Amino acid sequence: MKLLMISGDRSLASGKAGAFSETIAELCKHFERIDILCPRVQATQQVRVLHGNVFVHPSSFGLWYQPLWILKKGRELFQAHHHDIMTVHDYPPFYNGIGARLLKRSIGIPAILEIHHIVGWPEASSISETIGRLMTKFFIGRHSRKFDAVRVVNATVKATLASWGVVNEKISVVPSVYLDHAMIESVKNQEKKFDLVFAARLTDNKGLLPLLGSLVLMSGKTLLVIGDGPMRKKAELLATSLRVSTRVTFVGWLPTARDVLAGISSGRIFVMNSKSEGNPRVAIEAMALGVPVLATRVGIMPDVIEDGVNGVFTDGTAKDIAAKASVLLSDLGKLEAMGREAEKISGRFEKTAAIKTYADFLKSLAL
Repeated sequence: MKLLMISGDRSLASGKAGAFSETIAELCKHFERIDILCPRVQATQQVRVLHGNVFVHPSSFGLWYQPLWILKKGRELFQAHHHDIMTVHDYPPFYNGIGARLLKRSIGIPAILEIHHIVGWPEASSISETIGRLMTKFFIGRHSRKFDAVRVVNATVKATLASWGVVNEKISVVPSVYLDHAMIESVKNQEKKFDLVFAARLTDNKGLLPLLGSLVLMSGKTLLVIGDGPMRKKAELLATSLRVSTRVTFVGWLPTARDVLAGISSGRIFVMNSKSEGNPRVAIEAMALGVPVLATRVGIMPDVIEDGVNGVFTDGTAKDIAAKASVLLSDLGKLEAMGREAEKISGRFEKTAAIKTYADFLKSLAL
């Protein structure tokens, strides 16, 4: 069976390792051939071949031309290889989905619309996210009718899309969180060097600034920040102005996934303070490592956290983070028990089984 995938993720075309590359490395075992169409990458426009049967095709044009390029390139590939199913990862301004609709009308194969994350939902962190949320709310119902099925990655997104006009029976929840059990086991039980750990791309949406503010209310508590991004300089300046910089360690991007997991394991509490998310994999990895998670109610987190049992919810403000974290850190025995409960998440997201479930879902809708 052959799969045609339309994605906005440039990482494979750029040669970068990450969650998408790990997914494709396992997914390709379930298909004879996978062709992936993605936006332009400055470094190359060459087709990249991975694992012998995955072909990554970056566009030669800018994003405004992406729908027409998807139609042209997709039709060319279909004529050569006769794919059985098409799936598209979509988000505002929906150039992937518009291109997929044009292509579906041309070649006639079943098409799946995948919505991993609703931009700006439940809370927008910028004007552009507010616009993205409004675009989704008023466009997604009609847009989704042109597809044979809709895949979402958690129950919250399903409920929201259904309330915005997507036919409920069309929506399937197929999580995209996959855990590498061997790697997780290899780094468990690191020496606890930090009270709190945070790991993410440093953007406003991730909620690092309120977390830094919470340290003012927690005397002597320490924080490890893993990741980099446009908010790093602002975050470092804020830590200095709040006089907590000696208690905050910024390490940037770590070299390997194993290093990231080891860093998370070196903390007593992992903080996931995002305003909106799909499946924050790093938070699930923290739970699998036995590190309790203090999280906002976004993405998959309401599906996996039982408040006060295997993690704790926060409203994301500095005051609430400080209050919840202080209670947890005041009783390390209870915190360790919460970590043991959190570890039980591992069985739900074993990588091989989870990706097979995704592959079987795609195949079930094929010609």
